[in-house]
Amino acid sequence: MSSNDDYMLEVNDLLVYYENAIAINNVSLKCQKARITGVFGANSAGKSTLMHSISGLILDMKEKEMRKGGERITWYGEVKYNGKDIIDVKPSDRAGMGLVLSPERRQVFPESTAMENLKIGSYLATKEQTKKSLEFVFKLFPELVNMKKREAGFLSGGEQQMLAIARALMAQPKLLLLDEPLLGLAPSVESRLAQAIKDIKDETNITIMLSEQYARPVFPVIDYGYVMENGSIVLEGTSEELMNNPDVLGAYFGM
Repeated sequence: MSSNDDYMLEVNDLLVYYENAIAINNVSLKCQKARITGVFGANSAGKSTLMHSISGLILDMKEKEMRKGGERITWYGEVKYNGKDIIDVKPSDRAGMGLVLSPERRQVFPESTAMENLKIGSYLATKEQTKKSLEFVFKLFPELVNMKKREAGFLSGGEQQMLAIARALMAQPKLLLLDEPLLGLAPSVESRLAQAIKDIKDETNITIMLSEQYARPVFPVIDYGYVMENGSIVLEGTSEELMNNPDVLGAYFGM
């Protein structure tokens, strides 16, 4: 049985409201150190809101909405990182603590080259860390080596996703958050990225949490997973337990 010291991230009784609509409903989950934790669910299940709450982006979103008189965003509960509640810590400070998000839909800088994107990611790193990380990401994604001088906007969707993950790795994460890394990609690229995610864990011991709608390619590489519906967690278990669950098989594998 795992002790609390084994968990890098603990989310406790998290509630998030957009105006009066509930987006996250009393969610509790844990991410074990040096493991891959998956959060699965259909579109609008609450996965991205959960990722924004963990990364701190929700604080920026709340501030922007307040400035323009938009919808109110409120939240309750705990997000504990290495035992410390960080629910009100700025996203930039969370990144400095090693909590790094690779966002949904990649969000690379299209007019900057691939290499410039990677260097932007390394703004928190020392020269030695940057050198070591560059060697690792080019080994992980050799496709990027020949694209260093190409503008990111001209890369394919799969290449942009590799670049987005590589850029996040340049920021020296201790906990890497991957929000829908397989969104809109061809099956061959999905399996390629799923293997790369496993390689990151195996070779660096970085703790990884990913959210994904397309569960099939990543189920085999996760260590533990949660299934979300309508903002709540409805199932959880090891990769094997989830793959042997008839409800999961029906929802994600059509069996």
